Amino acid sequence: MEPVDMEEDISQLLPADPLPFARSYQLEALEKAIKQNTITYLETGSGKTMIAIMLLRSYAYLIRKPSPFFAVFLVPKVVLVKQQADAVEMHTDLNVGKYWGHMQVDFWDGEKWKQEIDKYEVLVMTPQILLDGLRHSFFKINMIKEFYHRPLEAGASNLPRIFGMTASPINSKGANSADSYWQKIHELETIMNSKVYTCVSASVLAQFVPFATPKFKFYQHMAIPNVLYSHLVEELTVLKVKHECSLDNLDLEASAAESTRKKLSKIHSALIHCLYELGAWLALKAAECFSCYESELLMWGKLDVFGEKIIRSYSVDAFRAIETCMPSGLDWTIANDVKGSVAAGFLTTKVLCLIESLFEYRVLKDIRCIIFVERVITAVVLQSLFSELLPRYSNWKTKYIAGNNSGLQNQTRKKQNEIVEEFRKGMVNIIVATSILEEGLDVQSCNLIIRFDPSPTICSFIQSRGRARMQNSDYLLMLKSAATDDFFSFFFLYIRLPLKHLQNGDFSTHSRLKNYLTSGDVMRKESLCHASYPCSPLCEGLDDEEFYHVASTGACMTLSSSVGLMYFYCSRLPADGYFKPIPRCVIDKQMGLCTLLLPKSCPIQTVCVQGDVKNIKKKACFEACKKLHQIGALTDNLVPDIVFEEHDVEEIEKEPYNDDQPIFFPPELVNKGSLDSMTKYYCYLMELKQNFDYEVPVHNIMLLLEVDRGTLTINMKYIGLIRLNSDQVILCRRFQLAVFQVLMDRKAEKLAEVLCDHTLGNNSEIDYLLLPSNYVGQSPLIDWLSVTSVTFSYEKACKNHVNCNADMIQIKSGLVCTCMIQNSLVSTPHNGHAYIISGLLTNINANSLLRLSDGRVMTYKEYYEKSHGINLCYSQVSFLAGRHIFPVQNHIQRCRKQKEKGIETKIFAISGTKSVLSKFSYRFKSSNAFVELPPELCCVVMSPISISTFYSFTFLPSIMHRLESLLLATSLKKMHLDHCVQNVAIPTMKVLEAITTKKCLENFHLESLETLGDSFLKYAVCQQLFKKYQNHHEGLLSIRKEKIISNTALSMLGCDKKLPGFIRDEPFDPKDWMIPGYNCGRRRKLKFKKVADVVEALTGAYLSTGGEAAGLLFLDWIGISINITNIPYERHFKVRAEKFVNVQHFESLLHYSFQDPSLLVEALTHGSHMLAEIPGCYQRLEFLGDSVLDYLITLHLYNKYPGITPGLLTDLRSASVNNNCYALSAVKAGFLKHILQSSQKLYKDIKETVESFQELSLEYTFGWESEKSFPKVLGDVMESLAGAIFVDSGYNKEIVFQSIRPLLEPMITPETLTVHPVKELYELCQKEHYELRKPIVSHEDGISSITIEVEANGKVFKRTSTACDKKMAKKLAFKEVLKSLKGANFS
Repeated sequence: MEPVDMEEDISQLLPADPLPFARSYQLEALEKAIKQNTITYLETGSGKTMIAIMLLRSYAYLIRKPSPFFAVFLVPKVVLVKQQADAVEMHTDLNVGKYWGHMQVDFWDGEKWKQEIDKYEVLVMTPQILLDGLRHSFFKINMIKEFYHRPLEAGASNLPRIFGMTASPINSKGANSADSYWQKIHELETIMNSKVYTCVSASVLAQFVPFATPKFKFYQHMAIPNVLYSHLVEELTVLKVKHECSLDNLDLEASAAESTRKKLSKIHSALIHCLYELGAWLALKAAECFSCYESELLMWGKLDVFGEKIIRSYSVDAFRAIETCMPSGLDWTIANDVKGSVAAGFLTTKVLCLIESLFEYRVLKDIRCIIFVERVITAVVLQSLFSELLPRYSNWKTKYIAGNNSGLQNQTRKKQNEIVEEFRKGMVNIIVATSILEEGLDVQSCNLIIRFDPSPTICSFIQSRGRARMQNSDYLLMLKSAATDDFFSFFFLYIRLPLKHLQNGDFSTHSRLKNYLTSGDVMRKESLCHASYPCSPLCEGLDDEEFYHVASTGACMTLSSSVGLMYFYCSRLPADGYFKPIPRCVIDKQMGLCTLLLPKSCPIQTVCVQGDVKNIKKKACFEACKKLHQIGALTDNLVPDIVFEEHDVEEIEKEPYNDDQPIFFPPELVNKGSLDSMTKYYCYLMELKQNFDYEVPVHNIMLLLEVDRGTLTINMKYIGLIRLNSDQVILCRRFQLAVFQVLMDRKAEKLAEVLCDHTLGNNSEIDYLLLPSNYVGQSPLIDWLSVTSVTFSYEKACKNHVNCNADMIQIKSGLVCTCMIQNSLVSTPHNGHAYIISGLLTNINANSLLRLSDGRVMTYKEYYEKSHGINLCYSQVSFLAGRHIFPVQNHIQRCRKQKEKGIETKIFAISGTKSVLSKFSYRFKSSNAFVELPPELCCVVMSPISISTFYSFTFLPSIMHRLESLLLATSLKKMHLDHCVQNVAIPTMKVLEAITTKKCLENFHLESLETLGDSFLKYAVCQQLFKKYQNHHEGLLSIRKEKIISNTALSMLGCDKKLPGFIRDEPFDPKDWMIPGYNCGRRRKLKFKKVADVVEALTGAYLSTGGEAAGLLFLDWIGISINITNIPYERHFKVRAEKFVNVQHFESLLHYSFQDPSLLVEALTHGSHMLAEIPGCYQRLEFLGDSVLDYLITLHLYNKYPGITPGLLTDLRSASVNNNCYALSAVKAGFLKHILQSSQKLYKDIKETVESFQELSLEYTFGWESEKSFPKVLGDVMESLAGAIFVDSGYNKEIVFQSIRPLLEPMITPETLTVHPVKELYELCQKEHYELRKPIVSHEDGISSITIEVEANGKVFKRTSTACDKKMAKKLAFKEVLKSLKGANFS
């Protein structure tokens, strides 16, 4: 964002927009700020923020969106971001953004900042965020509200409009003369290119601003008894030395040992300070806080597990040492006798002074007090003191707030904001705070400030005094006085004490205080005297520090900022638990030479510079950053390239996905919209061959449907064209709609609409006809007699059967010929049922006996009269042989499953007709589906139509569902073939398998193909990235891989190719089948991962059928262009391999001779290795080898076990392709002693691994049987060796498999595979309906603990396991619960 052109007279452009309650001096300051850059110097609480807000209101028309300009409002502390932003939002209509470090703005890029600037008009932030944004040129600014004495970056021009706010233009201990004060003010004006504005007199402010009354509390510092002090100091020192020695014995990394030693010294110093300044009891409380694991007091920083243990051990020992000097007994507390505790040395006179000072304000009804201290530990222990002491005398509640710059505390920003809010509401009365609360905190009800420790600067003095906002509030300063004779009468209170009395106390502190008290008037006077002087021009050479400027973006780096940038870059390099990538400086002071050693994953290994020793480290970092930028490792915004790549991944993950997806329908079956009088149909015959005995035959209507009676074979063949006129088409549509309506509803209630509406189905999207056939091998022949059954009417029936010799029979609608009712569909209005009539029951009539289920016997006439209230009139008429409507079932879905060693046998069953249909009998159970129907209760609906026709049509939904699926798969295959230059022959069933999910419950699904495709996709992409980006470290390669093959990325590509509509993700339900004649616009919810799975499965389908070339062609069609053959790979890693590795030994072990042995050195070099002679580590080769081994093993399992279930293939792959499996193989092969590394921790872990390895069985290589985890480095080395062989052999994966496979033997087989305990328990709980509760996870001292709890049949099984890593602890806990469940007797 470019700055506003300031050459115009801005005062003419901007009308002042004051608030109605603005004060006179605020309006005067606003007027000044509109005319020129201004720094408003006013007392705390005088409303400087309101001046800024009024200025923003005046500028609003310039920055209101869609304007490209914006304003930046800087605040010095994070806790003030929300407070100031809320004030701006309250008094303006501007959109306000809030920013602080914990939002991870360090990792934002220019695009992210552009989004924020496009969204917000005012950005409220801390100064460092602005400084970083300017350095990286993520944005340019046009207005700053507060700048807080921070100069712009060197080389900056086109300065923005500036409005600054301060309670003190000098941020130092003061000055010796008025000229010295003016000199400092003038420097600020020059740096900020602004003039200082202030009120003419403090009396003007006094009308509006309540000033706290300064009060001075003198105390005589009395050290704790020397015997006690000396004893405890000696004890603590001995403990410190003891734990430093234990630190030396641990053989930690040099950096970790140094960090621990510094932390130990810092805690030791804090305890000594508490002992001397506060007393033994508060030193005890400090040790207690340091020793408590849950305490928020410690930030471990770079400490490892062993370092943490030493610090805590020292703190615990220190606590015990001090505790021995405290009175024993449960009844003793520090509150029992405060003055006695001072005499005993438990508290100091300074603490007593603070306590008595607070007690003097007990008369206040609602006290709000802030006690300012210098150290974090002082704030913490004083809160502990007041929490124990004050409840005896009042209901005051105390909390503390402290910053974390000291590294001794980890209080969150959220927690601090909550405490401030409680303070505002009166829920907290006293806050003990460090300088974090000195600036900007606005609590109008604060009425007491106590300076427990003196202010270090004028600004601190003025700012802390300004926190007291209530009228008649006090500002109490505690000062050390000269000695007095009376020990308990040394306190003297002076209100408005004349300055001459300050000489009674400590000279240096009192002298500084004298300056503070007079500084306000002096600074105001000097500012007013020079107010008419013009602002000095900003000198270009104001900061002559060397800088580096990127012309394309404007990003800038100085010598000073380059050090932080260098560390930031290294922090984003790949790391593990055994080393942190940081730059190391080796300085030769005599030669004035600095060698900067960079991590092995950095594209630059060393940088050497000469110069002034004082700045030589900065110069080395400066030169290194320049080189990193020149090779692209730092972007043109001077940030690590990985930051931009991570941002791209985040943006991809944020891409919206609509899970409401369509379900495609085969275009071959969709209405073409023809308006011809004659419609042309392609005629296919479905020949149904009944390979089982059943009382009902099938009609003719190559798929196999396995049923429990046998098989039904469907032969489908094209037999020619057929033309139908419009009346015939309508008739056929009405017929199939009627038949399917009856079959789906099993009633005839809705048939009236179908039979009466001659236009039904004319506008449907689905346009194909399923009709009964009398085809005998000649021309297509439709069974028109059955089709016309839909037009049945009694008038037509009587007319057509005048000359029929058959008998007439009385039905509900009248007399009909018996030949018409014998093959008909009838309904019985009294119960709403429909039946198929197969003939007459000549031996049964209304007088025949009926045996009921309860054993009673009655006539049919009696039964109908009692049960239905119907009096049968025709007692001698024979009953009709009726049959319930056949149920339409899913003949595709698997019903039973047998597993033998993972080989799955699937049986598809038609449910037994009798058992399913018997429940539809009248009031009695029938041994079959037939019922006896009185003719006088029946109405003919369709006639003539045979029972065989209805039975044959029950199979059609299943047949058509499979046909529709195959047609869809064919359409998808055609889409791909239309794109490909080469013809890839892939079976349609393979494509269908790839688009069918496990949820469909069929005998095939995509899991196997997905597993294969996933491994190939990873292999192809990793190989291309490895070759294409030869200077990229493993972390950057992994992110680029993620951008291509993440589920989100794959689902986006799949959606672009319309794949969601092809995916079959629901079990087939005949009731949901789309009947021809209805519209097909159906939608469903489909998760994005399912789309990604199908992309991988289709990759696997093409790969398994046409090889890698076919797989690559499919990937190219989906949008992933891979070229793994034509990218040359140039290596710059040359060393004398024999100097570092026993090359012959490894070649014999691997059965492979290296053309370039330096690849072997690279594959065995860990990132912690210090020698600069080896300029790289194994991470890139590991990245490549991981994908190669994954693909090779998956391909091996897929080809070797073609009959295994998809789930078993996945389990075999998971058990074979994992770091523990590789690590165990590496241990067996003896790779451990050949790894080049410099990590003491890794050395110890490897040593422990070798020892525990002796306890393991060598029968299996996979790690599921192991109860100990291996260092990940061991598995990484196996992968990096595979990568090294792959590169050295010219990317020949077969050679890799030949070399690595013997090391992995014996490989896992379906017979030797054991299910992972976690998966096994989940499946068991799902199967048996046990309740698996949420795992309870904890982590302490580097040890993970997980508790697993299962409730089964009213009994709770609970087990807890611990391990060094969370995964192992989880596995062990699941394993124990499984063992208990299997051993339980639930009978």
